[in-house]
Amino acid sequence: MGAQQAAERFAELYGAEPEGVWAAPGRVNLIGEHTDYNDGFVMPFALPHQAVAAVSRRDDGVLRLHSEDVEGGVVELRLDALAPQTDREWTAYPAGVVWALREAGHEVTGADVHLSSTVPTGAGLSSSAALEVVIALALNDLYDLGLQRWKLARLCQRAENVYVGAPTGIMDQTASACCEQGHALFLDTRDLSQQQIPFDLVAEGLRLLVVDTQVKHAHSGGEYGKRRAGCEKGAALLGVDALRDIPYDGLDAALARLGDEEEVIRLVRHVVTEDERVERTVALLSAGDTRAIGPVLTEGHASLRDDFRISCPELDLVVDTALAAGALGARMTGGGFGGSAIVLAEAADADTLTKAVEEAFAAADFKTPRVFEAVPSAGARRLV
Repeated sequence: MGAQQAAERFAELYGAEPEGVWAAPGRVNLIGEHTDYNDGFVMPFALPHQAVAAVSRRDDGVLRLHSEDVEGGVVELRLDALAPQTDREWTAYPAGVVWALREAGHEVTGADVHLSSTVPTGAGLSSSAALEVVIALALNDLYDLGLQRWKLARLCQRAENVYVGAPTGIMDQTASACCEQGHALFLDTRDLSQQQIPFDLVAEGLRLLVVDTQVKHAHSGGEYGKRRAGCEKGAALLGVDALRDIPYDGLDAALARLGDEEEVIRLVRHVVTEDERVERTVALLSAGDTRAIGPVLTEGHASLRDDFRISCPELDLVVDTALAAGALGARMTGGGFGGSAIVLAEAADADTLTKAVEEAFAAADFKTPRVFEAVPSAGARRLV
């Protein structure tokens, strides 16, 4: 839904024109998985798929929410009744942002909101972060809060961690808020320093395909939290603040110190090697050697599959099939346990690879995957 349609639908619902319309994108993480909550490095880029919000202020302490993508009418909430982990519906994401803003001392007195999103849900493409960031940006503008993009991302992360109860890192919200068109975002999640790395695939005759396996995942489920707790245990056993502090060239020595903690050893090995893969990818892209990142992506998948153990048969089938059909590299992306994989390919091979994956899924009796091209796009912005 575009800005005009969002504004028209808002007027139908609330009887007046909105004060503005905003958009915030989903994201694909090129490399750097499960490193963000370990103070490590990530490298996402924004998708053209986005959440759109038409919003107006209220001054009576009421938040009214409507989604074009969820059955049901307008949901009305009282701001003074918002409390963490009391809402298990889609409304927890926008309401959580309002709660986080108010908890941080920002005077938000209410809003009327109409939402629509083209970001696939449960596909590991940050549909929830897009919802959070579009609300945060709209309220930042409407209430003249003057918050920088990285601060909005922090507040959105707090909304998801505390209000929703999902232990996610900072990457998704920062990507939605801060990415630039034609670039990937090299983000240090410890100090939130950013570097925009040129990533113009079309100009180089390349394509990056996203394969949504249609296997849904939920970050608030227990497995994601278990991995995070295991990483924190590893950092504690090694006497560091976060696994980011284990140098790549000191990995073997660190693992030896963990003794028979087999699960922790696997988690630590993934995080430390994944940080190194992000740095290697940045160096290759900065040198203009985009094709050479293919094997790095594939290494990342093997680590997520074998050490972090968050892949699934559908994701593995995408990667194996794509590589066999001539892809330059492939890996799962997102939190895992389903969701999407990415495939880096020569432009001329994109259709052949898509067909090969679709045929492999049909032969395995899996649900038909959704395949689309990922184009590095703009971050959150005001449309109207």
